Amino acid sequence: MFSIRSGARGAYDWRDTATSLVMGFGNTFAAVLFGAGVVAMGVWLYQFRLFDIPLTWWSLALCLIGEDFNYYWFHRTAHRIRWFWASHVIHHSSQHYNLSTALRQTWTGQISLSFLFRLPLFLLGFPPAMILFCGGVNLVYQFFIHTETVRRLPFGLEWLLNTPSHHRAHHGTNPRYLDRNFGGISIVWDRLFGTFEAERDDEPVRYGIVKNLASFNPLWVAVHEWVAIGRDVATAPDWRSRWLAVAGPPGALSGDTAEHIRENWQRQHPEWRSAPEVPAAGGAAPT
Repeated sequence: MFSIRSGARGAYDWRDTATSLVMGFGNTFAAVLFGAGVVAMGVWLYQFRLFDIPLTWWSLALCLIGEDFNYYWFHRTAHRIRWFWASHVIHHSSQHYNLSTALRQTWTGQISLSFLFRLPLFLLGFPPAMILFCGGVNLVYQFFIHTETVRRLPFGLEWLLNTPSHHRAHHGTNPRYLDRNFGGISIVWDRLFGTFEAERDDEPVRYGIVKNLASFNPLWVAVHEWVAIGRDVATAPDWRSRWLAVAGPPGALSGDTAEHIRENWQRQHPEWRSAPEVPAAGGAAPT
């Protein structure tokens, strides 16, 4: 399934790919281990549903939209609150961008309580099986956008959908791209809520995290941010700093939040918003 190469943008480095695969297996194990409890919680909430939503084509469409809307806010929160970021950072820790990156997932999602974002759909009255199906559709769709092979989609789909181009920008550490494009299937949420940023052909995406890991050890990849949170809480001088270490944005204690990085970059590049977007270079993969 995977072509293992090295040296080119988007190529598969065997160590990076192996780490991503192990992270994917661990995520699957955690889902099996804890998933039943999450589903049971959703089914219990469903007893107190506000509406009896039938299983029809229109309710399925609404559920897909609702799932995608909830995913946007989960994803945005996962970048803005360090407690959630401690789980989500795993997915961004690769400095490559390919299908194996899609499998680099957290082992600690249940600890960070990320499942809470899906529970409102149960309370609204969407059938539990429908909610789980729509969540699966969202995840499967996102798997295939982790590629550099597809540059842009035609027919205006770039305006509507979260595409490989939009998600490449999301994985960038460039100040322009930091904390942008949180959508799952649709990019409309980002356009509505002011978090959209188009990928530019004159600014190649630098993948990874602001302070990249120097390790391919899956266990360290899985827990490194939790360890950092514990260290920051233990050494914080006051309760405000302890709170920021857990519930503030990533980088709050050091002054390296995405907002600060972008603001500093904007001051050095005042022309960045006025510059026109560079048109797509076609369908070829970058080299």
